[in-house]
Amino acid sequence: MNVRVIAPKTAAEETLAQQFAALHAADADRAAAFAAFAKAGLPTRRSEAWHYTDLRQAMESAAPIAPIPDAARIEAARTLLGARDRLGDVRLVLVDGYYVAQLSDAAPPGLLASLLAKSAPLAQADAVVALNNAFARHGLSLLVDEGAKLRERIEIAHCASADLPRAIFSDVSITLLAGASARIVESFFGAGQQCQRNALTRLSLSKGAHCEHASLVEDEAALHLESQIVGLGADAEFNAFALVKGGALVRRQIFANLDDERASIKLGGLSLLDGSRHADTTLVVNHAAPHGVSREFYKHIVADKAVGVYQGKVIVQPGAQKTDGSMKSQAIMLSPHAIMNNKPELEIFADDVVCGHGATVGALDPEQRFYLQARGIPAAEAEAMLLEAFGAEAIERFADGGLANLLREKMRAWLAGRGKA
Repeated sequence: MNVRVIAPKTAAEETLAQQFAALHAADADRAAAFAAFAKAGLPTRRSEAWHYTDLRQAMESAAPIAPIPDAARIEAARTLLGARDRLGDVRLVLVDGYYVAQLSDAAPPGLLASLLAKSAPLAQADAVVALNNAFARHGLSLLVDEGAKLRERIEIAHCASADLPRAIFSDVSITLLAGASARIVESFFGAGQQCQRNALTRLSLSKGAHCEHASLVEDEAALHLESQIVGLGADAEFNAFALVKGGALVRRQIFANLDDERASIKLGGLSLLDGSRHADTTLVVNHAAPHGVSREFYKHIVADKAVGVYQGKVIVQPGAQKTDGSMKSQAIMLSPHAIMNNKPELEIFADDVVCGHGATVGALDPEQRFYLQARGIPAAEAEAMLLEAFGAEAIERFADGGLANLLREKMRAWLAGRGKA
């Protein structure tokens, strides 16, 4: 006789149910999404994909849902944006998860930017994505015309309220039609330690489309959950990078499907972790067609009592012959109390493929440090130089040279801040 033990709902899960009943219970699609979330509950270590990040334990309470921003909140966001360097030539703004056209620039020719009032529900079997489907509204939709080659870099600025507890749900849909190309960066900023964020970005690249995408997490959100769902057509190329240097608990998860022949994906990132931060990068790359190419290259610098997580899974389906896949994770530990969890995986069901993976964890090379110090470079500066070289290797793999320079500057600022601590 099998006995199924049903765990009681946590306080956070109970609050989420009450919030949903008050806001969206009459919407059938949202109700189905919330039912999927409620059935699974907040993820725990019992879920293999969440083995190193127990969200159920970490999320003790659910913050109030952020309301549609009023005039005062929009003006506060305008002030925050004015004090912040632009990361793109064109800036499109979401405030507490809501697209605000009056704070956004006009879209360039070839790009249609519009309000995403309600997005189609996703079949993705993930509780965090289901929760986003249930709550997110008034997001942003980007459509790049067939054959359009956008010269401007597009920044999607996710501006958050720092003054009050907020649960922010954002939904961004990006579609590149056949032969289109675009450079997009999503920046997350402004959130305080009482903020809980659940961000979803869905990207669809048609035949021959090319997209470079960057994500930058640098505020102090208590919880940053970021999901990317990527679909690639024939000959499409997707090149993505993430810099994580903020957030108390960050979980970035990527679900990518190479649906047609000769699709190519390159995923990379650098996590700069200090204090007691916890940053988890989990990805699943599914090769469903022949001649696909995938590259994953992630680096972590982990200091103090911080925790880094990298879980990468590459699946090669039957018939996806001539797949070329490579995955690597590297970490430098700066404290005996720091933790790094690496779990690269390959599931291969085709026989004519080239795939490999590797993971390394270590400390700074004492001989390299001694070499620099012997030439009169102070210990802290020597350490920063070595760490910058380590992190720059990940950034340099990102093809957008202008943005790569900005990312290196942010890495240097983090390293300088450590030196003053």
